[in-house]
Amino acid sequence: MNLVIDAGNTSVKLAVFGLEGLVEQLQVPTAEFLQAADDLFEKYPGINHAIVASVSFLGEEQLNSIEQKCKLLQVSYLLKLPFDNRYASPETLGADRLALAAAAVLHYPEQNVLVVDAGTCVTYDFIDKNHDYLGGAISPGLQMRYDALNHYTNRLPSLKPEDYPELIGDTTSNSIHSGIINGICKEIDGVIDQYESRYPHLTVILTGGDAQFLSKRLKKAIFAHSNFLLEGLNFLLENNKR
Repeated sequence: MNLVIDAGNTSVKLAVFGLEGLVEQLQVPTAEFLQAADDLFEKYPGINHAIVASVSFLGEEQLNSIEQKCKLLQVSYLLKLPFDNRYASPETLGADRLALAAAAVLHYPEQNVLVVDAGTCVTYDFIDKNHDYLGGAISPGLQMRYDALNHYTNRLPSLKPEDYPELIGDTTSNSIHSGIINGICKEIDGVIDQYESRYPHLTVILTGGDAQFLSKRLKKAIFAHSNFLLEGLNFLLENNKR
């Protein structure tokens, strides 16, 4: 069995994979990571391999604790990848984007795939039907756009994403909701249009924490995956066991 660890600034996602796929997943604050990992090792004694992404958010003590229980792999561009990495600066490519590209190959082999990860940032990652990873784009995520309006102005309020279907905002708060939600949706739809103009046979995947919020507002036909990154990390681990 495999333990997959995706560590962020304030929380960590952990997932256990067996031969049949995902067995269990959970998300905990970074401070509770070791206890959560210990609980999973006790619950699933068959875990003998682990992979961790975004290692800068975990301390040496935490990583050593995992290494004492199983073989630990840390994600980097130096891994054996299931695709050809054509990124001009591969050493700068984030572990999350590597995992998303791996998941694209796993689920949609020999297809042109654009993965849109709507999280803290919105990342776009493209891998073609020949399994060449070409790169993509990075833009501010949904909450980051709300925070920026509040931070860089004197009078605009601090808000959270909220369902506002109208084009015309009738209050300052509603105007912010309209501007941000319509803006990010038009951005995503526009980027997809550009890729489709170059690659007519294109599969588009939407994932990340804001995927469900945005999916019903996008005009494009896309596939929403909630565990896409975790599955990509597990695929990277399996690809490097050998």
